[in-house]
Parts: sequence; structure tokens; C-alpha cells
Amino acid sequence: MKITTRALIDIKLNNKYLRLNTNVDTLKKSIEKIGLINPITLNQDNDLLAGSRRFQAMSELGWKECNVHIVDRGPLEQELISIDENLVRAPLSRLELEECLNRGREIYETLNPDVIKVDLSNEDLTGESKQKQMEKDKLDTNSFAAITAEKTGLSKSVIKSAIKRDALASEAVKKARGLGELNASQTNEIIRLDKDIQEDILPLIADKTVKEARKIIRAAREGGVQAALEETDTLIPLPKEYTLLKNPLKRINKNLSRILLEELRYDGPDQVQINKDMIELKENVERYFLMVGEG
Repeated sequence: MKITTRALIDIKLNNKYLRLNTNVDTLKKSIEKIGLINPITLNQDNDLLAGSRRFQAMSELGWKECNVHIVDRGPLEQELISIDENLVRAPLSRLELEECLNRGREIYETLNPDVIKVDLSNEDLTGESKQKQMEKDKLDTNSFAAITAEKTGLSKSVIKSAIKRDALASEAVKKARGLGELNASQTNEIIRLDKDIQEDILPLIADKTVKEARKIIRAAREGGVQAALEETDTLIPLPKEYTLLKNPLKRINKNLSRILLEELRYDGPDQVQINKDMIELKENVERYFLMVGEG
């Protein structure tokens, strides 16, 4: 890799990983104040591989030329440089992050065939298998997940889950996620199915809790779409209000138990409001049980 200068007008912006048209106001102020500390990276054909936001900032500042790194690498290594730049420097959407991680894994494992491969199986692991996998992960230092965790600060498990969502999800599932119809937890369940059946199951779980989705998908794995439909018919949908109530109730009960067990007392300025809220909670709980009893 060597450093030289290039006219900005000669730099080609054909790379699909470039992050152009973003807000670079803060970066522009930094470059105005201290200059370009890290040169952008080009290949020998002047294609921009890394540094698109720096390029955009310099263009908006009216720079005519800048320092650049010129790399002489093969196509896969060039692509990996661009992916690495995105993962480390640019904020990505969930789907963009997953796509970059999975493509980065493919390239890294192709270039380094002896490293530990990211497991892309969609089988359920037993407790013993999970324990063995965790022990193996602790010793892993050279897989794509391990080196990316070190660069980004993400955990290896988060990286592996993201890779599997991109690698194992059908286009229909990815589209649903992009539209906000499916969250990551629901996706983690549906990718246990083969891609050719995911589109059929997708409408059945889009509005379900993760627990409900897991039941439907387990039925689909054992008996196909018809079994999943039958399982769906047995589910009593939980109203959204109840779903939103479950976790706060657990926290309230846990904190109340601790207060009562340790006989914690509070005489500060928030006491009146806390007592008022507790009285309102008590009244609502009493009304709730009257309603349930009447039902």
C-alpha cells in the first residue's frame, strides 16, 4: 500500500458499499481544523474502496485533490476492505449490517480456508451442545466473528446471529423486516425453516409474540404448512396491552419483594407521588380481578 495524491474529480464512485449523501458536517469541521488525518483508499483503477464520508466532506469543502492509499489487491480483498470500512466507521441499518457481516464472512472464509467457520446450521441445539459451542467460542480468535468482534465491539454471538439472519432468511423475510413487519427475534425463529417454506409461514407469525412464533414454526418443521395453520388456530391471541404489561409487572413485583424483604423505607421528596401511584395501582389491580372474576 502506498500513499500518493489524486484529484477528486478522477476518483470513481462505483463501489456499492459507499456511504454517500450522509450528514458530514461534523467531519467537515474536523477536516477544516486539522486536515485529513487518514487518507482515503483507492485501487489502482482509482475506484474508491474506503473513505466515502471523507470524500464527501472534502468535496463539499471544495477540495481539488487529497492524499490517498493505493492498494494492489484482488477483487475479493478489495471488497473486504470496503465492508470493513462500513462495519467500523459508518452507522448501518439492521439489514445493511447483516448483509455486510455475511458477505464479509463469505470473503474472509474464502481467503482464509483454515479459519474456524461460522456455523450456519438452523438446527436446535441441546443443552450439552450449546455448552460445547460456548466453550469453543471462548477459544476462537481467528474466525470472522472473532476478528469482527474485536474491531466493532459487538459480541461474537451478536455477529453470528446477524450473519445467520442474512444467510438463512428468504427474500420475503428480509422484505418484511425492512418494512418493520418482523423483528430480529421473530426472524431468528423463522430462519429455522428452509427458505422455500418461509414465505408461507411468514403471514402466520408476523403479528405473533416470539413464544407463539416458536410454537408455529416448531409445528411447521414437524408437519409442514398445514400443521402450522392448525397450530395457529389453537392460539388465543394476547392483546397488545397485555404484552406491554408482562415485563413491567415482573419488575414491579421483583422490586416490591426486595423492598418488603429488606424493609426498605424512604422519606424523600418523591414519597408522596410514589404512594399516590401505588394506591392507583392497588385500585386498578382490584378492579382487574373483579373483571376477571365476572368473566
